[in-house]
Amino acid sequence: MPRCAEQALLRAALPAAMLAALTAGSAAFADQTSKLDEALALRISQAAIGRPVIDAPLLDTAERPVRLSQFRGKPLLVSFIYTGCFQICPTQTRALHEAVKGLDKVFGPHQFNVVSIGFNQPFDSPTALRAFAAQQRIVYPNWAFLSPPGAAVDALTQNFGFSYQATPAGFDHLLGVTIVDARGRIHSQVYGDRLNAAALGEPLRQLLNAAPAAPGRAIETLIERVRILCTVYDPETGAYRYDYKLILEVVGGLGFFITVLTYLLLDRWRQRRGTRLHVARP
Repeated sequence: MPRCAEQALLRAALPAAMLAALTAGSAAFADQTSKLDEALALRISQAAIGRPVIDAPLLDTAERPVRLSQFRGKPLLVSFIYTGCFQICPTQTRALHEAVKGLDKVFGPHQFNVVSIGFNQPFDSPTALRAFAAQQRIVYPNWAFLSPPGAAVDALTQNFGFSYQATPAGFDHLLGVTIVDARGRIHSQVYGDRLNAAALGEPLRQLLNAAPAAPGRAIETLIERVRILCTVYDPETGAYRYDYKLILEVVGGLGFFITVLTYLLLDRWRQRRGTRLHVARP
């Protein structure tokens, strides 16, 4: 199985946030000396935003059939990996795991799902992905490692805007995470091999705040959205934390609104009561 190439691909002219976005990746190739066109790969990735995700057949690590449509209803983080990579893909997966744990503490558990898809078929089998997950110590109930059939890889990667190209040293491929909204459409692309809660937190916050309230849970949903809004990223800890100043401002604003509303209602009640008493006099 090919070994993951470890060289950087993007030129210095590209934005710094994207410099780490490309490294090894591709499943089949004819020209062993060709390399991934990084500028084209980024354009293809960005063009996928807004696109509905195809419902490709997949297998989980227990070899059970899975469809991506099963993850609708919550935001979904999607990363493409291959199990023969010894440095870049494991680093990205562990970084994503740390980011996910930090986001869980702020947004609450079970607010979103994560999938890692093995694109190097037939080598990225359910068994290989299960071993990869164990090696990276990924223990997360909402994270699935999925294996597509070889015939579906091209359609799946093209749909997500994920580019990859084989090289003698391994695979050059776009590094990052695709964020899919609850309706199954690609919302955004986050690039880099060292993902953190800041990079993933903002698009997730947007999606969670825009989600419709579940029937009968309007108040719970409102409280949850206020809680999500009152968080900020702390670069010193690399995680989100509550902004208590913002919380006090929200509580103060809500208290002021309730006070004004109460005053207006009482004033209206007094006026109506005074009118009734005036009419009732002989």
